[in-house]
Amino acid sequence: MLTGEPFIPETITVHLGAPNSNAENVTVPFRDYVKNVASSEIYPTWPENALRANIAVIVSFALNRIYTEWYRSRGYDFDITNSTQYDQAFVYGRDVFENISLLVDELYPEFIRRNGSIEPLFAAFCNGTTVTCNGLSQWGTVELANQGMTPIEILRYYYGNDINLVRSNDIRSATRTYPGVPLNIGDVGNDVQTIQLQLNRISNNYPAIPKIAETDGIYDENTANAVRIFQEIWGLEPTGEVNEATWYQLSYIYTSVKRLAELNSEGLSQSEIDRIFPNTLQLGDTGNAVRSMQYYLAVVGAYYASVQPAAITGTYDEATAASVRSFQQTFGLPQTGIMDRQTWNDLYAAYLGILESQPADACAQLYPDLVLREGVTDESVRTLQQYLSYLSQFDPNIPAVSDTGYFGPLTKSAVQAFQRQYGLTPNGVVGAVTWDAIAGAYAERRCGANKRPYQSPGYIITA
Repeated sequence: MLTGEPFIPETITVHLGAPNSNAENVTVPFRDYVKNVASSEIYPTWPENALRANIAVIVSFALNRIYTEWYRSRGYDFDITNSTQYDQAFVYGRDVFENISLLVDELYPEFIRRNGSIEPLFAAFCNGTTVTCNGLSQWGTVELANQGMTPIEILRYYYGNDINLVRSNDIRSATRTYPGVPLNIGDVGNDVQTIQLQLNRISNNYPAIPKIAETDGIYDENTANAVRIFQEIWGLEPTGEVNEATWYQLSYIYTSVKRLAELNSEGLSQSEIDRIFPNTLQLGDTGNAVRSMQYYLAVVGAYYASVQPAAITGTYDEATAASVRSFQQTFGLPQTGIMDRQTWNDLYAAYLGILESQPADACAQLYPDLVLREGVTDESVRTLQQYLSYLSQFDPNIPAVSDTGYFGPLTKSAVQAFQRQYGLTPNGVVGAVTWDAIAGAYAERRCGANKRPYQSPGYIITA
């Protein structure tokens, strides 16, 4: 399920039959789809206000199918069907009525949304004669328009007074929401926070799934445990890892328990789509998210001759944008200089490949792709503790800790002391930024200048 503000897709893929039928899929411009459906569902001779109300319904219905990934989350390769038993009429190749075409051009892209909710309203409707329903009656709109009602008054008559017509100027290609790589312990980002929030809401209906106390976008053992139980309930392999099948099953169940694809939707609030990590990073951005990205670029740039390394400053400046463009060029991506989701996924994958092959004799190790925090047991924690204890010899403000491999309260205190000394957020959590600072300080103290892991990699990849 999409997790941001609704947008208007450039195209929509229609299955020319019932969902399970062996029918053709066709992909058409979304605006043309609306014109086709409107010409197939309603009559051009109806009063204009009735036509306007019905067009808004058609748009909103289709957008809800796309926004909730109603079909794609269940494994189908289309957005909507042309079966009126499930969706709305679409006759591939038909002519459209001129007045309907002009109205769609004027109203596009306008859809219905309930106040306080983000998702396009699932604007259920029926013809109102041979079929009746709880939603809008198409023929009923004619009578209401003849009574002098405006389009919004007609829509509120059927859907309630708490709806409005909204317009989106965000028109772009629709992409599947699965991030492209499985999510597992140690991963950080908006995609992790999305599954945490979804699991917590699903657990209201399925209390066997434990609540995740901190929906902070950090994939920890609590998150993995909740994922495993979800997978057991729904007959998926209980790995604790969110692969594509688990991602879309989560999306489908979340949409179902919140009734987002129903007229009586619980609604998706703004707070549920806000994320703690930027969706994109670009020129002018600052902060730890930029610093973390620059770290990965610095590492990849040290191993790939064609990637310009980035300086780790926390500011997305022209040099950082140039580094991003060089990475995008190397990996066959559009050279925008913007760190979007696809660029980030490819950067992360490149980093993982380097991590697996880093020299064993390096003075300090690369960030281990695992968020280290209180309660974690791992060999990377032991390495961290060794670095901190070594640094404590030079800085009395940093306490020495035993290299047990367990991240307990004493290790957290040592990390916080280091973070305070080096101007980092003293949260006691070790992600890429804090690891780079600790490993860098350790390497320079122990082995000399320019001995950070990405400053002397040992080999260069030329292609």
